[in-house]
Amino acid sequence: MSRWKVLPAELHPHVRRLTVRLRRLKDRSELSTRQLAVRTGYSARSWQRYLNGRSLPPREAVEAMARVGGDDPARLLVLHEIAAECWADGRVGTAGVPQSAPSPAAPTPRERQRYGRYPRALVRAGAVALVLSLSAALLLAVGLADARAKLADDRTGTVAATPGIVSESMVPVVYTCRLERRDGRWYAGLSHTTETILAYTHVGPEVAEAQCLLRRAGVSPGEIDGVFGPRTKSAVERVQRRDALVVDGVIGPHTWKALREAART
Repeated sequence: MSRWKVLPAELHPHVRRLTVRLRRLKDRSELSTRQLAVRTGYSARSWQRYLNGRSLPPREAVEAMARVGGDDPARLLVLHEIAAECWADGRVGTAGVPQSAPSPAAPTPRERQRYGRYPRALVRAGAVALVLSLSAALLLAVGLADARAKLADDRTGTVAATPGIVSESMVPVVYTCRLERRDGRWYAGLSHTTETILAYTHVGPEVAEAQCLLRRAGVSPGEIDGVFGPRTKSAVERVQRRDALVVDGVIGPHTWKALREAART
C-alpha cells in the first residue's frame, strides 16, 4: 500500500474525489509509477502530478487507469467530467479579512430575536436548492455515461474477436513491418483484418499492423510495439481528419480502408 502525500487543502472536493479514486486503483494494481507509465503511455512524472493533485489528468489517462485497476471506465469518466468542470476554479480562496478591519458591531438581544430567524430560513432554502441541483447534475452525468457505454458496447458487439488491452502481465514487443501491396491494398505482414475495431489501450498484432500502415502513410505512431497509446491515437486522428472521416481516434472499417489504400506521403 502506497504512503500517499496529503492532498492540497485548497483542492476542490470533486477533484479530490477523483484523485482519491485514482490512488485506490493504483494501490489495487500494485504497480509503481514507472510500471504504470509503461501500461498507460503517460510518464511517471505525469502520474506523480495527477496522483498528488497538482494537475488534472486527461480523459485518456483516467480511462487507462480504470482498465489497469479493473474499474468501470464509464463510471470513472463521470467523475473526471465533473472534476474537469471544477478544475478552473478548484482552488478555494484563502484570503482572510485584514487585521486592521474594524469588527462589526454586535447586534442587541432584541435585534437577534427579531431578525435571527430569517437568515436561518434563507440558509435552509439555499441548502435544499443546492442539493437538488447537484443531484440533478449527477443523474444527468450518470445517464450520459451509461449512454456512452451502451454505444461502445453496440459498436464493439459487431466484431467477432476483440483485441486484448493493456494488462499487468504484458511483455514489451517490437514488431517488424513487412510492407507489400496486393490487389491495390497495403499489408504489413502482421494482420489481414479490415474490420477489427481498435481503440485506446488495445494491444496485439492488429495494433502493430495499423501502426505500420500509419507510418507508411506518413504519420508517425511512435514505436511499432502493438500498444494503442496516446501517440497512436493522435496519428489515427490525423489520418481521419486528412481523409474526411469521423475523427474519433478509433480504427474501424472506414479507417482500415483508408490506411490500406492510402498513397505514400
